[in-house]
Parts: sequence; C-alpha cells; structure tokens
Amino acid sequence: MRLLKVTTAIALLTLFACHTTPTTDTPEPLTPYVNPFIGTDGTGNTYPGATTPFGMVQLSPDIGIPGWDRISGYFYPDSIITGFSHTHLSGTGAGDLYDILTMPTNSKFTKRIEANNYKPFSYFQHGTETATAGYYRVQLESYNIGVELTATPRVGVQRYTFPQDNQSDITIDLGYAINWDKPTATYLKVVDDTTIEGYRYSTGWARDQKVYFVAKLSKPFANYTLTQTTESNTTNNSKIVLHYGTTQEGETIVLKTALSMHNIAAAYQNMEAEAPHFSFDEYREQAHNLWEQQLQKIIVKGGDDDTRTIFYTMLYQTMLAPNLYSDVKAPVRYDTFSLWDTFRAAHPLYTILHPQTNVQFINSFLAHYKENGTLPVWSMQGGETNMMIGYHAVPIIVDAYLKGLPIDANLAYEACKASAMSDEREIDLYKKYGYVPYDLDKSGENWSVSKSLEYAYDDWCVAQFAAALGKKEDAAYFGKRAENWRNLFDTETFFFRPKNSAGKFITPFNPKEYTPYFCESNAWHYRWFVPHNVSGLVTAMGGAQAFENAIDDMFSLRVNPDEKLPIFSTGMIGQYVHGNEPSHHVAYLYNFGSLPQKAAHRAMQIMRTQYHNNPAGHCGNEDCGQMSAWYIFSALGFYPVNPADGKFYFGMPLFSEITLNLDNGKTFVIKKEKEQSAGNEVYLNHKLVKERYITYKQLMQGGELLFK
Repeated sequence: MRLLKVTTAIALLTLFACHTTPTTDTPEPLTPYVNPFIGTDGTGNTYPGATTPFGMVQLSPDIGIPGWDRISGYFYPDSIITGFSHTHLSGTGAGDLYDILTMPTNSKFTKRIEANNYKPFSYFQHGTETATAGYYRVQLESYNIGVELTATPRVGVQRYTFPQDNQSDITIDLGYAINWDKPTATYLKVVDDTTIEGYRYSTGWARDQKVYFVAKLSKPFANYTLTQTTESNTTNNSKIVLHYGTTQEGETIVLKTALSMHNIAAAYQNMEAEAPHFSFDEYREQAHNLWEQQLQKIIVKGGDDDTRTIFYTMLYQTMLAPNLYSDVKAPVRYDTFSLWDTFRAAHPLYTILHPQTNVQFINSFLAHYKENGTLPVWSMQGGETNMMIGYHAVPIIVDAYLKGLPIDANLAYEACKASAMSDEREIDLYKKYGYVPYDLDKSGENWSVSKSLEYAYDDWCVAQFAAALGKKEDAAYFGKRAENWRNLFDTETFFFRPKNSAGKFITPFNPKEYTPYFCESNAWHYRWFVPHNVSGLVTAMGGAQAFENAIDDMFSLRVNPDEKLPIFSTGMIGQYVHGNEPSHHVAYLYNFGSLPQKAAHRAMQIMRTQYHNNPAGHCGNEDCGQMSAWYIFSALGFYPVNPADGKFYFGMPLFSEITLNLDNGKTFVIKKEKEQSAGNEVYLNHKLVKERYITYKQLMQGGELLFK
C-alpha cells in the first residue's frame, strides 16, 4: 500500500498548504493517516468515497457491476467506474442504496459492456486515485476527465476537470441499480440551465425508500436530452444527459447535489444552508475540518506509520454510520442502525467520544418506536429491514441511561419493554418455553439458539432499567428471563445446544458444525454469549481454570481441511472468528479466568493479524463501525465485555501513550511502561486497580491509566 499512501500524501499537500507553519501548540493533522481504501478489497465491503461524520451523503465511485464483492458499489480489484452515486452502506454485506448516479463523459470513448447494463463507463488506474477523510479523486482515463468528490452532511459536491471537447456531457441516471436495489418511481425536472430537481423511489433491503434531490451546476448546459420525465407519468428509469462544449483544456464544472429523504423543498433548504456557492476547495476544507475535529479526540504516541494509519482509519470508519436522516430545519434524526453489530462496541465507544450524538441516536430509536410500536432491529432510510436478531436497541438505551446521558427515561423504558414483550421474531416462543425450540421456529432462518441467548441478554438490560426506575415487579420478571441461557446449556458437552419443544437436545451434535440453529456462527462462537452473567457461565463450565482452558481450546482448535466454511467465517484463529461479531468479546473473557494477562496477548494478536493497511485490511465485513470499534477499544487497552454495564475489561494498549480529549473538557491518558508489558498491574491515578476493569465513570472523570 505504499502507492496509496504516497498518492494520498500528495493530494493532501494542497489541503494544508494554506495553513500557517505549525507551532508547538498546533496539533498534528490526522486526516493524512486515514486510508479509506482499507476494506475495499476482500470481505470488508467498505467504500472509499467522500462523506462527513455520520453524514447523510456518501458520495463514492460505483463500479456498476453487481455481486457480493461489489456490495458497497466499489471493489478495489476492478478497473472500471460507471459513475458516482450519493448513498452507500459501509461494510454490511447488503446491496442497497446507490441513489442518484452521475457520470461525466465526452466523445473520446464510446465502448459499452453488458456487465454494467451498457451504461457509460471509464477505465481507471489506482495510480491516479487518491482518498482521505472527506475527499476522493480519480482520473477517468478513457475520457481524460478528472473527478474530485467532497461532501457536506447533506450535499455531495463534485468537480470535473474536462479536456477540450465539444461533446462533453454530464449524465444523471436515476434508473441505475445494482444488487438488491430497484427503482420503483423516478422523476426529473429541468428548472433552468443550471438546476435539476427530482426524486428516486426504490425498494431493496429496506422497502419504500424515498430520496429527493436538487442538483446545481456552476456552468449552464447548452442543451439536454431527457428520458421519461413527465411528473404525471413517472417511470423507474428517468435519465438526463446535460450537453456541454468544454472549449478549453482543463475546464472545470462543479456539480453539487443536495439530498432530502422527505421532499424536494427540503433539499433546496439543505442546499442553501450547507452549499450556497461553488467553491469546491472550500467545501473540501470544511469536510477536512469536520473530520479533524473528531479524529483529534484521540491522540496517540508511538507506533509506525502503518499502525497509526490503521488506528485512525478505524476511528474514521466508526463514524461512517449511523447516518443523518433529517433536514436542516427538522429535529435531528439518524438511521442506518446495524444494531446486531454495533451494540457490542460501537455504541459504547460513542458514549465516550460522542455522548450527545449517541443521545440523538437513541432519540431516533424512540421516534421509530412511536411510529412502529417497537424499537428498530436493523433500520435504514426510514424503514425496517428486520435483519438479524435480538432487540439490541435495548442495551444501547440502557447503557446510555445508566451512564447518565440525558434521555427520556419513561418513554425509553416503555419502548424497551414493548420490544421485549413483542410476539414477533419468535419472541412468543421464547416467552412460552424459556428458549426458542428449534422444531417450532418457522422463520426460515431458525437461529433458535442464538435468538434465545441474545434475547436473554437483552432481558437482563431491561431488568437493570426497571430496577433503576423502581419497577420491582418488572425487574424480577425480566431478571428471571435473563437466566434463560441456562435452559440451553448442555452439562455434558458444556455448549449451548439446540432443544426442541419437548425439552430434548438435538442429536447428533457437533459444536464445530455450522447449522441453522446458530446465527452466522456455530456452537463454539455462541458458547460465550452470556455477557451479563459471565461468572455464572464460569461456574457452569466447571470453574475459572476449566473456563480458561476452554477459551484456549477455542483459539487452538483448527479447522480441518475437509470442513466447509460459510462466507462469514473469516479472520479465524482456531475456532475464533474475528470477521463476524459473536466472537468479539471472547479474548477479554480471560479476565474471568486464572490468568487474565492472556487477554492482552490475544487482543494484541488479533489487532496485529486481522487488521492491515491495505485494501484487504479487514478480515470480514466492517459492519457499520463495529469491526473498527473493536480495534479502537482494543488499542486503548480495554473492551466492554457487557456493552451495558459500564465496565471496560483490560487488555493492553497498542501505543505507548494515548490521550482521550473528552467532550466534557477533561482528558484521560493511557500509558504503558514498555512494549512487551504483560499487563499484570494497572494503575489508575497512581493507585493499583484491584479489579480487571475500569468504569465509564472513572474514565469520564479524566486522569491517567498506567499499564505496568
């Protein structure tokens, strides 16, 4: 990845050229350490384009060819670009969005191919492609057109640098769709010779998606070709080609496109508020400053350039989702909640780095509840996909409440209880039997063991919430449900095992086998999912030494050559799978065994073997920030085994010194004495920490944590 690092550095020279010479008080710029190409190859499924922290717009190149490798629109090994669309998902493995595709062309290249549905495209080379936080550039070599992308929260801004050509065009294609995405109604209107407005309705992973937009250009077009556009006869394939004559070599045209998920009038308001002019460089500088403000919340010392690049790219990727859903004149609302993933580490990280934004996320949950009767499961674009399992908005809400963040406690508890008492997604079976019987789960995916364990954890969270609010009866009821994990624990194999409605364990049973009863995993992975009662699990497995030995076995039991693995089993160390979320807390469970120092060893091993500064640098789907949040926590030297109890269990810091600049004005400094320190002793403000964790309250008070 030396080429990527060099080209990114060159691109950034102009970005910082207007700054004065840094003084000792000027912080080192951190955006040069962000490499958005990490995860664009292999199984990462990330995109390299321009966005702002938690922004509505994700303006990024699209290869234009469908397939799981290109699920985010872009795949590093490819060599063509079909255009630049304004919405993308980060690392989800789900093929949706790709709204409002634009593409500059000219007369120099007219080839078309079936693979991208015969749409205009260009070849490109990575040597002329650069990216950093809030900025992307590529040369469309087939046309010799330079393309630069940047963004405000709600507006995508593009600058095209054309050669001389009397047939230069810009296409806005609302019919473009790949993977699961399908337009259902599209509309385009030419307002004047620099303004286009319209909408794109679509269905896909989320149903009934609506994106409205207004696009403005810095140069009037000479004429245009409009396809299927009358408002009374909307189609699902509207397209407009804006015709220009670029009379001079190097002529630039800036195209800015404001989005709204609600109406065209709001898109105009978003444009007026965030992008009133055509100075691309000014928007790029604003995006850079937004990212710097967020990245400066963690300052690291030590480590080589690759390690620092991985760290700050992971920090960057924790802020690619959730995404802004509201307009400038509306109450703030977010969506794109990959909750089965992000409840584990991303949202606990937000309570440290973005506490007020996390409150806005929770307010968005509650708005969803008022509209739908339950909390979101996996929501995006204002709709529910019902993907994955659990009611994991609950631990996020409870975590925030117990940490003292300002939320509407009464409404939040009402929503948590309603979600836990729903009869959907086999919760009715879970309530009746105390587990989901595998022979009664008719959902199609089953996942009966995983559902039972995750529902039990979420129930524990509801119980804590109820107890904190003085609701003793509810606390007792949900506290009892929280112990339902015991109903599937097999005392012969010491694994969680599928059970039928007659109370009989399934036979035969192989814990390594990937079966329909475990969600994207096997019994080895879900063996550890009792984060609310690890001490109870330790006892059930025979005590601390037996528990530790079992964790050792997980990391050492290799896959046989003849075993077939599913696509989500990546980043494997023995039976441990870092490329998927159920295993993420396992290394830190050593803190409950006889040798807690092993947590530091395993966490360091995972950081150094499963994350790399290259396009294939993620070992699995990045999943809207969860994979990155695991790395950030682990690099800090601790991790939330139970995402809702405010405790962070020790591993080992990756850097010699790390400073957290907290929003409350305090700083928390993490140090380690030497690189190979085993982490036997940890001191908080010069006092030995007797527990194997620190608390959120201790961290937010500021101070120093020293690993000896």
